[in-house]
Amino acid sequence: MILEVENLTKLYKSGRGAEEISFALGSGEVLGLLGPNGSGKTTTMKTIAGLVKPTRGSVRINGFDVTQDHEQALSKVGCLIEAPALYEHMTALQNLKLAARFYDDVDMARIDEVLQMVEMDRYKKDKVSTFSLGMRQRIGLALAMLSKPEFLMLDEPANGLDIEGMVFVREVVTKAAESGAAVLISSHLAHEIELCATKAAIMYDGKLLGVESMEQIKATSPSLEDYFLSQVAKSKQGNRSAIPKEEMGSEA
Repeated sequence: MILEVENLTKLYKSGRGAEEISFALGSGEVLGLLGPNGSGKTTTMKTIAGLVKPTRGSVRINGFDVTQDHEQALSKVGCLIEAPALYEHMTALQNLKLAARFYDDVDMARIDEVLQMVEMDRYKKDKVSTFSLGMRQRIGLALAMLSKPEFLMLDEPANGLDIEGMVFVREVVTKAAESGAAVLISSHLAHEIELCATKAAIMYDGKLLGVESMEQIKATSPSLEDYFLSQVAKSKQGNRSAIPKEEMGSEA
């Protein structure tokens, strides 16, 4: 397993966050985190990436604990979480050159390669401040793939992209998995996850409701959307059943 997440919990003072998240991800697998905005997808990804400290639980990447062995755990990881961190006054090429300084094996040839992969080589000398949201997302993808990561983590990567852009993201994910990388991708769009993931994890209200292979989901549900709705309905019914009758008032 490249990624092992066990009972991961990150709660903020407001009570918002993600609780008791557990799943594993191996080489060549694509796990899609599916859930509405505010369901805990980004919190989970930030905690996996070590950007925030977990309240409890653990994350291991290639056998290294993200909290205790941060540098080793993230040495083979590429991330695009929320909006890409770009320097507005720099060109696309300058942004990638700056990022390349953090890696021992990323040279100019690799920078040119990822720019071509995301179809931004024509604009590499243009300043980021002139880019559309979709163009910024493409540069964010280039940054995430710069070091040929063994684990690629993409948070809502299709945001701001048109139809061609969304197809392009799916191709990036598929190629990464075919090369042996493990990919974790989040979306609130069931169709996008269904088209590229090998497994799907349903998140709702900070909880992980279920993790199944896409093969199993398709065998039991008409679509990933139907599977998502059934898991949410079961969760709501379970929560309702757990409420003592005296607390349900006139509805009891």
